[in-house]
Amino acid sequence: MHFGHAETDSDQYLDGQLLVAMPGMVDDNFARTVVYLCAHSEDGAMGIVINKQATEIEFADLLVQLNIVGEEEAAHLPVEIANIDVLRGGPVEGGRGFVLHTPDFSVDNSTLSMNNGICLTATIDILRAIAGGTGPSRKLFALGYAGWAPGQLENEIQANGWLHCPATATLLFETAPEHKYDMALRSIGADIATLSVQAGHA
Repeated sequence: MHFGHAETDSDQYLDGQLLVAMPGMVDDNFARTVVYLCAHSEDGAMGIVINKQATEIEFADLLVQLNIVGEEEAAHLPVEIANIDVLRGGPVEGGRGFVLHTPDFSVDNSTLSMNNGICLTATIDILRAIAGGTGPSRKLFALGYAGWAPGQLENEIQANGWLHCPATATLLFETAPEHKYDMALRSIGADIATLSVQAGHA
């Protein structure tokens, strides 16, 4: 059973899909993670971990640190803005913010639109818009990202490091971070209780 493993053809790339870590993933950065793959080509891959919260900082505090709002203003932000989850997007550039969002918002020359209608913006403009109530209708915010050198992700998939499945707006934006891993597995018919490190080999 293959559970959606990637083919090895060099022309099949997984940008716009979710990577789901296999139970045998030993890298602490990626154990039990779900990664939205923003870019994947012969040059490598880049993605955002969407299910690990950065518990040491609140979104409202981040807006204050970036001088987007003042402390008094932060205390009176609408709940739906103040309570936006801050996620650990990956081990690379952990101080840099990334917003995955719906296509009802874009910044000229800065927003990357993927073919499944999901967008990525990494400029302060989108945080200002969110704080002002004019940002995208659905979004998630992450600090840092995950990166793979050319061929590295393909090798990890071949070695049973990752499963992959389509990304849905429900899983990305409407599911609590702590439930995304199990939901992603269920979406491809996999059960964490029955998966083994060897799953995926014919």
